[in-house]
Amino acid sequence: MNYRHAFHAGNFADVIKHIVLARILTYLQDKPAAFRVIDTHAGAGLYDLQSEEAERSGEWLSGIARIMQARFSNETVELTKPYLDIVRAFNDRGALKTYPGSPLIARGLLRPQDSLVACEIEPNARKALIAALRRDTQARVVDLDGWMALTAFVPPKERRGLVLIDPPFEAKDEFERLGDGFCEAFAKWPTGIYMIWYPVKNRRGAETLAQTVARAAAAAKPPGKCLRLEFSVAPQTAGAPLTSTGLLMVNAPYTLQNELKTILPELEKPLGQGGAARFRLDVPKP
Repeated sequence: MNYRHAFHAGNFADVIKHIVLARILTYLQDKPAAFRVIDTHAGAGLYDLQSEEAERSGEWLSGIARIMQARFSNETVELTKPYLDIVRAFNDRGALKTYPGSPLIARGLLRPQDSLVACEIEPNARKALIAALRRDTQARVVDLDGWMALTAFVPPKERRGLVLIDPPFEAKDEFERLGDGFCEAFAKWPTGIYMIWYPVKNRRGAETLAQTVARAAAAAKPPGKCLRLEFSVAPQTAGAPLTSTGLLMVNAPYTLQNELKTILPELEKPLGQGGAARFRLDVPKP
């Protein structure tokens, strides 16, 4: 699977991922101590929804465009506000023309004492990310392979924070590499929060990854908790575009599961294709 993000920015998978990212960082804001966000595969940072790639795929039209127009309960409006406020900040007068990627979502939720390390090795994407962050003193763009960054930057000096692992899934062994990389980083920093994104096209690969991550979390002292979220907008079929996205969250805030139980049912209607949306929220077994 080649996941060139310019084609997919603002799609349903981004919406799910970034809502969860914003909820975790909002929780970290509750304590005054500084935290760090480590984004191992950061991408370009800001995506033009009027670009040739975005117009060709049109995926954002059934993702963020629908969410911006959807009607939610008061509770879900409040829970999604940190995320949607950042999206709105990059778009003038309600016209949806650009979409912020994970590093800019994270940057929007940093306080003065917090920091971001964003890793990107693709030259054009890295150049765009540097431009998007405008030499921000709280955000460091690093020319380092994300898999090396996983162990190079943990534990951070702040001892609080989030590691976002969101690889492009261009290699056939990406699931195995993801599981191994997480385990190595988690062994160095078992108290950190980890958020792992994966496409649900290979059921066996997704289940093996969940078991690997859950096993590592359970073996920690004290044991960590692994929460799994999968969201499907339609049944996945061979050769078709991605319709199901997954997240594994280790040491997630205790508030997150109940927040997602509120938010996710309200996303099924706007994000679903032909009324076939569904989600899975559980604790995977090691």
